Amino acid sequence: MIEPELISFNTDDHFMREALRQARKAARQDEVPIGAVIVHQGNIIARAWNQVETLKDATAHAEMLALTQAESAMEDWRLNECDLYVTKEPCPMCAGAIVHCRIRRVIFGCPDVKGGAAGGFWNLLQAPNLNHSCEITSGVLGDECVHVLKEFFAEARKRKQDGLVHIKGAANLLQNGNATIFDGP
Repeated sequence: MIEPELISFNTDDHFMREALRQARKAARQDEVPIGAVIVHQGNIIARAWNQVETLKDATAHAEMLALTQAESAMEDWRLNECDLYVTKEPCPMCAGAIVHCRIRRVIFGCPDVKGGAAGGFWNLLQAPNLNHSCEITSGVLGDECVHVLKEFFAEARKRKQDGLVHIKGAANLLQNGNATIFDGP
């Protein structure tokens, strides 16, 4: 008798797909499509997407929001038994928070060679002078993560060329009822 192959939901690909779902939520709200999930003992304890424009908060990156949720779920700021999955390499702000929360492992999809802080430009997650170092895994579903970002910015540029009103964030869409775009950095 042939044994059926077991499907594992406890893989990097599985959790990155969950982060991609969060990134797509961000895109639907005219936010830069980056998503994050935090996993503890094989269970997702936090999910978030970028909400900078919606919340009018420069610190409302997917990673930062997910860290806050995870701290609440764990009832502790120390997340040393947790892994963070994020669709794009963390920026310096997020990397600093990740180190301070003592995340065990950071898994990201696509690199950010201009401003990434997990090895793309800097590597704050493994800086020898800091009190904690994270394991890093890069490139998980990288092509899909890049595609979500490229598609978002291509649509934004097209809408801008078509002369649509430039209003950022889902909150503005709801208040004004106008077409919105976010053309990014």
